[in-house]
Amino acid sequence: MKTAPPRVPPHVDLVLGAASCCLACVFTNPLEVVKTRLQLQGELRPRGSYRRHYRGVLQALGAVRRADGLRGLQKGLAAGLLYQGLMNGVRFYCYSHAEDRGLTQQPGGTVAAGAIAGALGAFVGSPAYLVKTHLQAQTVAAMAVGHQHKHQGVSNAFDTIYRKQGLVGLWRGVNGAVPRVMVGSAVQLATFASAKEWVEKLKWFKEGSWMVALAGGMISSVAVAVAMTPFDVVSTRLYNQPVDERGMGKHYRGLLDCFVQISRKEGILALYKGIGPAYLRLGPHTILSLLFWDELRKLTYRHQQHGV
Repeated sequence: MKTAPPRVPPHVDLVLGAASCCLACVFTNPLEVVKTRLQLQGELRPRGSYRRHYRGVLQALGAVRRADGLRGLQKGLAAGLLYQGLMNGVRFYCYSHAEDRGLTQQPGGTVAAGAIAGALGAFVGSPAYLVKTHLQAQTVAAMAVGHQHKHQGVSNAFDTIYRKQGLVGLWRGVNGAVPRVMVGSAVQLATFASAKEWVEKLKWFKEGSWMVALAGGMISSVAVAVAMTPFDVVSTRLYNQPVDERGMGKHYRGLLDCFVQISRKEGILALYKGIGPAYLRLGPHTILSLLFWDELRKLTYRHQQHGV
């Protein structure tokens, strides 16, 4: 007989989802720095026409370490934690509401709920992701890739963007972020739920074991990386591009234009730039965040039951 998953109120899921993803972010942020650099490297230039400062995960980690010091591997961490808390708090809150209403039990309900929850979370967290991208791209001139915004920190970045571009400027790039997170969230939550159910049916692990969530997260992470990377590349480019005096992007007019320009000028495979660190970042992040979320849900559920 299938065991019903632990259920907690949506407002509790908001806290648990945010906390889980922030915990995962601390471990995976160095890979996010590397991924950002690889995705910006050779922007709008044909392959072979530029110097490659970053050539893979291990080499890139070493290059960041040499150029920016050990602390450079955690560039943008504060903005990353803010983004994870805002985006995933909203995402898990909305998904929990969908569960409570039984929408996830309908055909395609898990995918739809994950996509909508992801879109709302991406919109709320977009300013933090914008700042995170700017800070992670910043480095010494000899190793620079992409536009260098030269912020002095998180608060300075928010203040500079707001003063120069107004409130709307803080949401620049959101047109790339929403599809990115919609795809990632839909694939992540749908495949995690299905993978967990599949693992439970196979009885690989004891019922209720944390290994079930771990195995489900490992399977989910592969699907997330494959589906999300092209949108991730485009999103990074849209967020990091320089803007004119009207706040309009100098390189790309929007999501579709960015896809087209990358494909034409860099080749279709450029949409998968940085997929190595993207998977190594998305994989552990997906596994850790879903594992933490699942286990925190169980603990909260047990506490609620014993407290009744």
